[in-house]
Amino acid sequence: MENRYDKYKDSGIAWIGEIPEHWNLALVKSIFNRRTKKNNPILTEERLSLSIEKGVTLYSEKTTNLDRFKEDFTQYQIAYPNDIVLNSMNMIVGAIGISHYLGCVSPVYYVIAPKDKNINVNYYGYLLNNFRIRNLYHTLGEGIYAIDRGEGRINTCRLKVSYDKFGSIIVPIPSINEQLSIATYLDQKCSKIDELITLQEEMITKLQNYKQSVITEAVTKGLDKNVPLKDSGIEWIGEIPEHWEVKRMKSIYNFGKGLNITKADLVDKGISVISYGQIHSKLNTGTCIKDSLIKYVPEIFLENNNASLVKKGDIIFADTSEDLEGCGNCIYIDRDMLLYAGYHTIIAKNISTYINRFFSYLFQTDCWRSQIRKVVNGVKLFSIPQKLLSSTDIITPSLSEQQSIADYLDQKCSEIDKLISIKQQKIEKLKDYKKSLIFECVTGKRKVS
Repeated sequence: MENRYDKYKDSGIAWIGEIPEHWNLALVKSIFNRRTKKNNPILTEERLSLSIEKGVTLYSEKTTNLDRFKEDFTQYQIAYPNDIVLNSMNMIVGAIGISHYLGCVSPVYYVIAPKDKNINVNYYGYLLNNFRIRNLYHTLGEGIYAIDRGEGRINTCRLKVSYDKFGSIIVPIPSINEQLSIATYLDQKCSKIDELITLQEEMITKLQNYKQSVITEAVTKGLDKNVPLKDSGIEWIGEIPEHWEVKRMKSIYNFGKGLNITKADLVDKGISVISYGQIHSKLNTGTCIKDSLIKYVPEIFLENNNASLVKKGDIIFADTSEDLEGCGNCIYIDRDMLLYAGYHTIIAKNISTYINRFFSYLFQTDCWRSQIRKVVNGVKLFSIPQKLLSSTDIITPSLSEQQSIADYLDQKCSEIDKLISIKQQKIEKLKDYKKSLIFECVTGKRKVS
């Protein structure tokens, strides 16, 4: 750890803890002015966006959610360079940033500016967005905290912190020189940490691409590199071993529906269920069930819903997706357990002697999913009906090859997944270090020079 200050005192504020003895404390509203100036008459047509990942950016640079900004510029607030912009409804998850532009922002945002030259916005940009103060925002907020779309998929937070409560938060005030030093130090350190995180993310992407290529090669060409090939006659498949066949999915599977339930039916304990949210989770590999994906419904469902129960070897598909990439997402039931397919799902039950574990890998490939992506209907939500799934083509090697390929991919993908997991753990450690570093610096636990 860096050097500490010589003397400390108790701030009396739970989230801050001790601070250097010579630092002061003040209310946010005593050191910042809130800007409430509307863009009327129109001062600027430059629209600004605020995101957790990038902070304040030009709206014209956005590539998603382009329908959220209205064309009536007069209804928005003015933000100036070096203003701090906060989303009143997403502050608790880090929707806070410093503006480098003159532009207009959403009316639900707070725009604040220092009252005098002894307040450095870069220092307070870090301080007002550290993980401890976000916990405080949570206690001050009112409304619905989050909308959960499934395991690991939090859609958005809707816990609004009123400006009166935000302005009444007590924050530390180092000297202006210390503020500048801390902000500069954190800029440098956080930049290096972010570079390391990006490097790990790039490695993960390469590993994921490699895994995808390994799976695709195995399920479309087999393990024997010397076997003669033939044209499959199917565009997405290309050449396959000459003794392999291509069949329609409906010749191998019967299809059923998951439970007709909503999230309100879920309970803490009961009968296991996998719904579309868990299928779309980043935690789902598609080829096995992870305990973290399992939700529960009451045992009373067993009285009348046997058709939605699945068994080992079945595959559950999500019948909707919010993007083309997720069209075809599924999960292979790799163990015997009492389990329901949940809401917005389709059950594929094998009616042949073929090995479903092989097909669970085939269904992970972009080439197989291209059949769905080309014809799927939807704009913001894509629908994947049973009829569409049943009409897709699938490759069928011999049973012995299906078994060999599945065994090979189990081992190979497990090795790759372990490497990915190591990279993900490194990312989490770097993120945790960055969070603690920011907190320690902005509250004086760590002295910077």
